[in-house]
Amino acid sequence: MSGTVQRVFLMAGGGTGGHVIPLLAVAEELRRRGHAPFFVGTRPGLESRLVPAAGFELEWIEIGGLKRVGLGRTLRTLGQLPRSIARVYRLLKRRRPAAVFSLGGYAAGPVMLAARLRRIPLVLMEPNAMPGMTNRRMGRFAARALISFPEAARYFPAGRAEVTGLPVRSEFFALPAKPRGDVLTILITGGSQGSRRLNQAAREAWPLFSAADLWVRLVHQTGPQAHVEMARAFAETELEGEVVPFIQDMPLAFAAADLVISRSGAGAVAELAAAGKPAILVPFPYAADDHQQRNAEALARAGAARLVADAEFTGARLVEEVRGLLTEPGRLERMGAAARGLARPRAAERAAEALEEAAGHAREH
Repeated sequence: MSGTVQRVFLMAGGGTGGHVIPLLAVAEELRRRGHAPFFVGTRPGLESRLVPAAGFELEWIEIGGLKRVGLGRTLRTLGQLPRSIARVYRLLKRRRPAAVFSLGGYAAGPVMLAARLRRIPLVLMEPNAMPGMTNRRMGRFAARALISFPEAARYFPAGRAEVTGLPVRSEFFALPAKPRGDVLTILITGGSQGSRRLNQAAREAWPLFSAADLWVRLVHQTGPQAHVEMARAFAETELEGEVVPFIQDMPLAFAAADLVISRSGAGAVAELAAAGKPAILVPFPYAADDHQQRNAEALARAGAARLVADAEFTGARLVEEVRGLLTEPGRLERMGAAARGLARPRAAERAAEALEEAAGHAREH
């Protein structure tokens, strides 16, 4: 953006791809606008690989989680917290960022607390319908809370929440609507590491699909641990499709799919909306604050997905759900259109704008 004064921005959050990848999308947009974003994260987190690979600086802190981690981990985290806050406080004094951008999570906690002490503007992005603990507690200090679900607005000060969605790769938005053929292509993915529940249900469903005369093609991302055994067993069936450990080009897999069966993390539901794909969502029951359940409920209310509880998702239930969707003419197409209606294509751009606005407001005062 010509004429923009270059500013430094701090990007906070990490651990999983669901935190790091959207942060990188916003950082890329800031860099495109002539700014200098840098990251704070932990060595065990996924940011340790992804952030340097994208060409951004990464400063380290030592901090762990506090949710469902046991007494020992909780005590270690509480012991690390003062040191981490002090380290970030010194870092903020030295680097002087114009604003801090956070996606929440345990790696963001010390950063947000130090930013509050230094009176540096804070912009949050909350990707889930139920905000995480860090964002809930720090949200009252945020200049702006960028949310993906209207249901999350009540956890932030009135007038500061704005529905922007979560940054998603542009390839998902570019996918054209797929005409239905005689064979229904079903994409099953439990994330990069796979899902034991989804793997088990899919395997139980294989003979049932054959017996039910449902013409399906299955593309299943199992995760690396279950792949060899499942691929060998799938090869013995007469079903069309493939069983793979990891799908490198997920937009291409989405383009070929008529229906997606997935967990309901923030990144997954944002990609479904961007691609306009109907889904059967099986929330991970142990997700922090049950946020996957809330995400799936939001898509189900919009008519974009079917929600099935983890404990109820068997092979028989999978086949029953697919049969039900196929027996109602136009149902999948309506679900896809409802999903597309939830898409927010400018999330990264709006996040960058919000950071520039917060920095500009702080400078004026």
